[in-house]
Amino acid sequence: MEAVLMKAAGGPEVLEPGVLPKPEIQAPTEVRVRLMAMGINPLDTKLRQRGTFSGQLPAVLGCDGAGVVEAVGSEVSMVRPGDEVFFFHGGLGMAQGNYAEYAVLDQRFLAHKPKNVGWAEAGAAPLVCITAWEALYEIGQLSHGQRVLIHGGAGGVGHVAVQLAALRGARVCATVRRPEQVNFVHGLGAERVIVTEQEDFVAAVRSWSQGERVALALDTQGGEVFARTVESLAYYGTLVTLLDVPLDAAVWKEARVRNLKIGFELMLTPQLRGLAAQQERQTRILRDCARLMESGVLKLRVGARLPLREAAEAHRRLESGGLLGKVVLHTRALDGEAGA
Repeated sequence: MEAVLMKAAGGPEVLEPGVLPKPEIQAPTEVRVRLMAMGINPLDTKLRQRGTFSGQLPAVLGCDGAGVVEAVGSEVSMVRPGDEVFFFHGGLGMAQGNYAEYAVLDQRFLAHKPKNVGWAEAGAAPLVCITAWEALYEIGQLSHGQRVLIHGGAGGVGHVAVQLAALRGARVCATVRRPEQVNFVHGLGAERVIVTEQEDFVAAVRSWSQGERVALALDTQGGEVFARTVESLAYYGTLVTLLDVPLDAAVWKEARVRNLKIGFELMLTPQLRGLAAQQERQTRILRDCARLMESGVLKLRVGARLPLREAAEAHRRLESGGLLGKVVLHTRALDGEAGA
């Protein structure tokens, strides 16, 4: 089968088209999926730069996948050949990722693809949907009427988080980097959109909230953004971050004085630590998101689609910044269906 192999850690050029044996079902509850599309995430670029969690090379990256069930093990009951599915699995170094034409995984980690959603959108969805859901609904305990600040509202996780927050009835403020992203994020449900290259987001949040600040903030950028977001939170508020946090003592002192709750969202933990029950819980989240997608109230924006063999270029585009939504690869099965 066609696959993209990472043969060393480094720049995008280390991703090379290659050929691997078609994976075989090894357990009675496993399923083989013929992949159609796979999302590219910042996680993929970090693993490419630094090496996978296992350190084994060559490796196949890619945690997001969408495709058609081709074969099933003897005890599979949740799907059957011909079913259209999407999922988050593999790509961390321990199991084959989805920059390939086929993947094998347990049936417990599959969700049925929304019927009215294209392959590219389905392939783009798993990581960002699960991450935004866990961060806002589970860790952040977002409730109706709360003010929430979402950083990177035009990005992969951010544009899903804005929609999920709006669906919960929150009042949403989001940051973006560029003026041309403002209308897009307003259209997702944001009440206030701050262009960070034009405005100081702390002052803008204070003005928008009439001095009350926000009850919940989602940090998708880390570093200085995390530190300054502390200033944007109301007392007894919650700050959820996707990244490592600064060790500046002054930041933590201010967070403590405000009685903030600091939450960490790393949706990779179930795979990294072999927590199958938590992987199943995440798959249930993906199924809930599939229903929202099918009803049309949750939409995935795909900013660029490229053939699987152009994975290196896909990484370059993601790292260049400024895209709306996700970058997606597609296999030869969709080469003739650019809009799929």
